[in-house]
Amino acid sequence: MRLNRTNSTPCENGNWKYDVLQLLSARALRNLYLKALNKKGFIILGMSSKRNRKVKTYNPKTRSKNRKLTIAAIVAIIAIAIAAYVVIAQGASHKTNLTAATTPSPSPSSSSTSPFPSVSPLTSPAGEYSVSGTKVLFITSMGDIVIQLRNDKPTTTSNFVNLVKEGYYNDTTFMRVIAGFMIQGGEGKTTVPTIQDEIGNDNVNSNMTIAMAKTNEPNSATSQFFINVADNNSTSFDSTYTVFGQVIYGQNTVMAISQVPVEYSSTYQENCQPVTPVYLIGAVVMP
Repeated sequence: MRLNRTNSTPCENGNWKYDVLQLLSARALRNLYLKALNKKGFIILGMSSKRNRKVKTYNPKTRSKNRKLTIAAIVAIIAIAIAAYVVIAQGASHKTNLTAATTPSPSPSSSSTSPFPSVSPLTSPAGEYSVSGTKVLFITSMGDIVIQLRNDKPTTTSNFVNLVKEGYYNDTTFMRVIAGFMIQGGEGKTTVPTIQDEIGNDNVNSNMTIAMAKTNEPNSATSQFFINVADNNSTSFDSTYTVFGQVIYGQNTVMAISQVPVEYSSTYQENCQPVTPVYLIGAVVMP
């Protein structure tokens, strides 16, 4: 812009040159002031007079923002950890419940909680067998056998039960075995008094019945018994040996014992002695 002398306002001394110098001086001061402001602005904005050098400065807004982000990150981590713990805990609980649901609890009547096998008692013929009839468990080296005793043979059954309770049959053997005929046991280490025969009207040596062994003499039975593995109900047989019970459990064990390899027995003078002893480990009256 060009300064017009005529239109200019004279200063107090009326010298226009002085006015120009004064104006220039004012501009110079203004420029210096602006430069000072700009320099201060560079410092505030993080710039020094050397523009290629960066200076770290404190910025309250930035620090506040960073603090908020840090807090949010911590809260997120805590939330993720809690969620993971809940998921794991629920998974473990579900696995436990599934295991409990898929694993059946043993029944109180099962063999896992009772030393006695589950059996179905004989109830007939009436007068001979009943639900409450006495049952004896034979624990053998080849398996368990359960015998239900007859109610109508009191002398024979009482003698047999007393010997069982005394432990007389424990650790004995089936010393005479003949396939297709019978297996014989009950030979103890001591002598037992003889008992009376109880033949009666219904004394049949059918398959899986138990009878007292004896000599050819009447009333000579003591402790030895035999289990029929066939129908040995001949007239002479039934009139000699007292039948006092029947196998109601372990029939397969009885048959297996009857088929073991045997060798000659000097006592019985025949091939009937098991090559490998078959033990009657124990006999117990069942509850």
